Amino acid sequence: MKQPTQAYERWLTCAEPALIAELHELRNRPELIEDAFYRDLAFGTGGLRGVIGAGTNRMNVHTVAKASQGLSDYIRARFAPGDRSVAISYDSRIQSDVFARVSAEVFAANGLRVYIYPQLMPTPCLSFAVRALRCAAGIMVTASHNPAQYNGYKVYGPDGCQITTEAADEILAAIERLDIFDDVRRIPFDQALQKGMISWINEDIYIAFVNEVKAQTLLSDEDRIDRGVSIVYTPLNGTGLRPVLRTLKESGFTNITVVPEQEQPDGRFPTCPYPNPEIREAMELGIRTAKQMNADLLLATDPDCDRCGIAVKDGAGEYVLLTGNETGMLLLDYICRRRVALGKMPEHPVLVKTIVTIDLAEQITARYGVQTVNVLTGFKFIGETIGRLEAEGRRDDYIFGFEESYGYLSGTYVRDKDAVNAAFLICEMFAWYRQQGISLLEQLEQLYREYGYCLNTLHSFTFEGAAGFEKMQAIMAQLRSGLTVVGGRSVLETLDYAKGLDGLPPSDVLKFRLAGNASAVVRPSGTEPKLKIYISVSAADRADAQREEQKIADSLREKLA
Repeated sequence: MKQPTQAYERWLTCAEPALIAELHELRNRPELIEDAFYRDLAFGTGGLRGVIGAGTNRMNVHTVAKASQGLSDYIRARFAPGDRSVAISYDSRIQSDVFARVSAEVFAANGLRVYIYPQLMPTPCLSFAVRALRCAAGIMVTASHNPAQYNGYKVYGPDGCQITTEAADEILAAIERLDIFDDVRRIPFDQALQKGMISWINEDIYIAFVNEVKAQTLLSDEDRIDRGVSIVYTPLNGTGLRPVLRTLKESGFTNITVVPEQEQPDGRFPTCPYPNPEIREAMELGIRTAKQMNADLLLATDPDCDRCGIAVKDGAGEYVLLTGNETGMLLLDYICRRRVALGKMPEHPVLVKTIVTIDLAEQITARYGVQTVNVLTGFKFIGETIGRLEAEGRRDDYIFGFEESYGYLSGTYVRDKDAVNAAFLICEMFAWYRQQGISLLEQLEQLYREYGYCLNTLHSFTFEGAAGFEKMQAIMAQLRSGLTVVGGRSVLETLDYAKGLDGLPPSDVLKFRLAGNASAVVRPSGTEPKLKIYISVSAADRADAQREEQKIADSLREKLA
């Protein structure tokens, strides 16, 4: 445990002026000083993520610079001099551009070659650049779909995936050896740029990325679809505007209306305080615009454009939001269906999904003879699986990967979820089914008729600050002590992934298999101060499933209290 008061006094002397001014405002708020300094901002496989502000437990130029120094030390120890390069991208969040430049300054001062996008770019563009430029690492400055007060710093390995647990541990050890003020080297950005230590990422890299996305099409020259369907798109004030519109328009989808209030980058997210396409509130302006335009399809991407949500019209003309699982199932079935029709299904095809993603996907893959690989929560594990297939000479066997939290990828050109790819495939799928006289909702109902109804839900519980962190740990310990009944259903089996199950690395996750073909997964978020519960219930229909899900959710909510 750090000594908050000591650290606070030192920062008053050593921090940058803007942060010192903020610290003075905390002088008579000991509880805020405690929260800002009780620990160092956690660094793990997701890098850093936290509230923007002054302190060791905050996102600011000093915590970002220290992390960059630790990463620099790791790269210098692990990579030959000619291989020591880093790619950097950033999103629209508050201070994202500042943190990106600070990172570049540290890398350059440590003798690393730095490539940085000249303007904000999505997360998948960073993954692509790392691979295209053969970098040792990549940095994406983003807090994904978190509220505006957050920012983050995601680290990627040379394979374009977020770093492994082993790499994260080594980088963390390097970071922890550093003094946040005395041990960090920096060179002014403009000076490093003039000396050629920092270079802008060429436009050709971005164009190559867009071309790879378009290459994921599942239409032949003989397929005739109506690309004039009316689409409303919102980038939720993030990075998606340029690549999503370019990809769609170059593919013939030109009847696109962008939600005006959410069109331009704005890290305050004034119209959607929680800019997450999983949340209905974030989609309200999009739905309003879609109604005004009588649009056929609503698309939304989160600020770093790695998640994609959609809404489609029902028979009454109302817009229905699809869950990440529902969109994923539709895409999976479409990809399999079209690959078979085009003769492009590999001999040993593979779907990769996370353990909390809908189990019904495995019934779809079984029908098409596709192997399902289940991995831990986090798209980086899907990316790592692609890498293993590639190492075995089976890269082309990968046909799709998805997670319930609105993340999708149908190609191997990047190793993270890609909402540009998702938006493109969703529009193509929508138009293809429409040509057959079928809506996406009708196709979804057809899948439920074929495979049975399955309801998957997510419940999140927030635990802020030091006390909240300790409470989450206590809850997980209590749940590990054993549950016998949840929501009136017997617990048939408890799977504790902390021990490393099914060949997966250890992770703080518990899964309870319940009687009656149901399950519940509990895990602390790796990026937010939240405990997440994923519930899966199979039933005769939606109403039945919702009733049973409610019983399970209420039961677990009581145990968390």
